[in-house]
Amino acid sequence: MYINILPEYIDECQYKNMNFPQHISNCCQPMLSSFIKPDDALQMAGIFRVLGEPARLQLLSFIANQPKGEACVCELTEPLGLSQPTVSHHLKVLYEAGLLKKERRGTWIYYQFVPEQIEALQKALALPNKTQ
Repeated sequence: MYINILPEYIDECQYKNMNFPQHISNCCQPMLSSFIKPDDALQMAGIFRVLGEPARLQLLSFIANQPKGEACVCELTEPLGLSQPTVSHHLKVLYEAGLLKKERRGTWIYYQFVPEQIEALQKALALPNKTQ
């Protein structure tokens, strides 16, 4: 009986009370260059948890590859095969994590990719430069 409604609540429960930074670019030095501090590990784990959802990776990819680097919900439901409320939820989580920014235009909200945030994640995962 409850199995049919459970998926509606998974994301809400999983991300309840999580504080996502609006900008992760200054959060920490590269994780793999030294032992990561607990606060930095917690912050980065939150971001990677957000990215652990395949639909969110598809949304980022789709938006990043648009000619203007932006899209509204109306353009995202069909390519992902998801309902508008589901897409809106994923966009909200990505926005709260600082990976997207948004702009209201009339009745629609357009989401833009934030390349600096992905670059910050790349930098955080950079391998240390060990020269011998």
